[in-house]
Amino acid sequence: MDKIEKLKKLMSIENLIFKRKIKKKKRLNRSTAGNIVILLFLLIFSVFSAYPLIFIIANAFKPLHELFIFPPRLFPSDPTFKNFSDLLILMGTTWVPMSRYIFNTVFITLVGTVGHVIIASMCAFPLAKHQFPGKTFIFTLIIYSLMFSGAVTSTPVFMIMSWIGLVDTLFAVIIPAFAFPLGLYLMKQFMETIPDSLLEAAKIDGANDFKIFWSVVMPLAKPAWLTLIILLFQSLWSTNGGGYIFSEQLKTLSYALGQIVSGGIARAGTAAAVSVVMLIVPITIFILSQSKIIDTMSHSGIK
Repeated sequence: MDKIEKLKKLMSIENLIFKRKIKKKKRLNRSTAGNIVILLFLLIFSVFSAYPLIFIIANAFKPLHELFIFPPRLFPSDPTFKNFSDLLILMGTTWVPMSRYIFNTVFITLVGTVGHVIIASMCAFPLAKHQFPGKTFIFTLIIYSLMFSGAVTSTPVFMIMSWIGLVDTLFAVIIPAFAFPLGLYLMKQFMETIPDSLLEAAKIDGANDFKIFWSVVMPLAKPAWLTLIILLFQSLWSTNGGGYIFSEQLKTLSYALGQIVSGGIARAGTAAAVSVVMLIVPITIFILSQSKIIDTMSHSGIK
């Protein structure tokens, strides 16, 4: 353990020196006017990017008659919390307790996310740091799999889940999440940036492949697997079970809230409140970890 700790300290020192060298190389000679132009350019695009989110949040506090004003207003003139109070009342009238929907969603999200991070990391490690027959062919298949959307693969996935008897269970959503191809691609590309000298030093100290993977590679690949957590969490949090879950007691929170707001125009305000409720958790996680996403994308080659 002492050797592993020394190795970690050495890696942290090397990373710090490497970052300082990069900063020195990337010093740009820009004028004050150029900096102002770039700042204004980024500010304009940030306003366009933030506008939809602000509009969704503002709609949740608008009374019903303001939701249908044309042209639409960004902020409510008469803010109200009635949409949220109506949502709480409707949540108490569901046939299955709302706590059951929440449990199903949390279970699917946590198990699916953690399972995928572990499986994708363990698969990416040999692809990035080992040589074996068929390595290039396997990685080519992974790249091609990124071209297929969920709509294309839904039928074969349903057939597989049916054959193994998992239809109408929570694992019919969890197991396909384990095979999220983008996660494996990101982990493989990020792990390739880890210097081989660190792995060789760990082998000289007597560490086996699993020890190297868990104690050396995974700490260095933290930005990558944090990115996977964010991407898959957002996907699983908003899932409604699709065509895999039919029992009402196994449905998710997204499905339950969708049923609540399906009452037409009279529930437009409640629908706006539901949109905010479903956005709170993913946006919070993204804001806390956005720097890790940028770091991962820059190392993995995704622009």
